[in-house]
Amino acid sequence: MAAPLVVRSTEEEKADLHEVTVLLHDFSFREPEEILHSLTSRQPAGGSGAAHNMSNMEGMDHSSMAGMKDPESRRERAGSEMPMAVDLNDVEYDAFLANDRTLQDPWVVKVENRGRVQLRLINGATSSAFWIDLGELTGMLVAVDGNPVVPVTGRQFPMTMAQRLDIVLELPSGGAFPILAQVEGKRQRTGFVLATPHARIAKIADLTATEAPPVDLSLEMKLRAATPIVDRPADIVLAMRLTGSMAPYVWSINEQVWPKVDRPLIRQGQRVVIDITNPTMMAHPMHLHGHHFQVTALNGKGFAGAVRDTILVPAMGSARIAFDANNPGRWPFHCHNLYHMLTGMMTEFMYDIFA
Repeated sequence: MAAPLVVRSTEEEKADLHEVTVLLHDFSFREPEEILHSLTSRQPAGGSGAAHNMSNMEGMDHSSMAGMKDPESRRERAGSEMPMAVDLNDVEYDAFLANDRTLQDPWVVKVENRGRVQLRLINGATSSAFWIDLGELTGMLVAVDGNPVVPVTGRQFPMTMAQRLDIVLELPSGGAFPILAQVEGKRQRTGFVLATPHARIAKIADLTATEAPPVDLSLEMKLRAATPIVDRPADIVLAMRLTGSMAPYVWSINEQVWPKVDRPLIRQGQRVVIDITNPTMMAHPMHLHGHHFQVTALNGKGFAGAVRDTILVPAMGSARIAFDANNPGRWPFHCHNLYHMLTGMMTEFMYDIFA
């Protein structure tokens, strides 16, 4: 079960914007337990326990060469050198949904001629990342994961699991405007339509001619927080290595599988820095509960990035994030590919008063 929860600022309450909230999902007729069993029952070729099995296992979708027809453009989008092959899309889904609808019967939102629209897009998928395509419209990204950023304009925006994007659109005089979300490494897409009065709405194919490239760091490298965290030295620096394999299908942090993990102990008021490295051939969207962090480096390049709660750590890549320990409790930190989390890629930040 999932539903949006929107918290508006005073400025947003007063803004003359048509707000459109959309929850993206991946859907299967199989029960999650059946999917998980099909993943975890796989064995590596030859019975080996190798950490990285790049073979194409039956029933699993490894779109490892998606986007590789143009490797130079992929490196430019990602902002750094990328590995020559990555694993994508652990699960074959039956459909991809935008507010519980496919493009066979999309959600149509009635909007005004020359109106201003604020899209609140939420990737609620279990294990699918998307490229958001605004078509003929140009959007202004104003917030990520609920936190304002210095606006970034564009027509395409990458979005991994658990991330949220707030995009403001200025509509032209009239027409129907599809807003599409294509799955990385696939031809499948979903979406919805913004339509002014009396606009003709054409049928939209749910398959494109080409596969989408892997979701990358092209957007993340451009993002700058509108209100960055205060710059101060770290009180504690933690190294977290994202480990695991496709076969056997077990994912972990520092080679520890939840719940048998060393839980980082932190204290109220500390500045906590996490250095995350990902030597695996899959990207991992890492999500922190109870706090927002600032992205301070990606693939070794330091900068004052966005404040958010979910960061994509690319295959063979790294990220550094920083947050202030200002919310006492016990807070999970995990991969938001939920099948990775379920098989072990999770730890827990524990304030010392709960130890």
